[in-house]
Amino acid sequence: MFIALVVLTVLLALVATSSAVMKLRRNEQVVSSIVGTVGFPERRLPVLAGLEIAGAVGIVVGLWVAPLGIAAAVGLTLYFVGAVIGHLRVRDTKGVTSPLVPLVLSIAVLVLRVVTA
Repeated sequence: MFIALVVLTVLLALVATSSAVMKLRRNEQVVSSIVGTVGFPERRLPVLAGLEIAGAVGIVVGLWVAPLGIAAAVGLTLYFVGAVIGHLRVRDTKGVTSPLVPLVLSIAVLVLRVVTA
């Protein structure tokens, strides 16, 4: 079970980091979705990126420090729940699919981290 945790943790860390980089680089598609469709303030995109980077680092370090891994996985889960809610709030059924995969990964990492702690 620990191997599954490691694999999913690395995958989620890569997804979260990639998402953060796209926000920091002001990727046109990301800005259009988050700012244009959802209505999130563009000047706060670095905050979202920072949360994703912190979560990615936390789950990786959490492989050795279980309480940190659990806390980071909870944080990422809440982050992506918020993203889903943001899209649903404006009835963006097309854009809501983007945060669903990392949300499922976050939940899986959280469950596995708790079970293997």
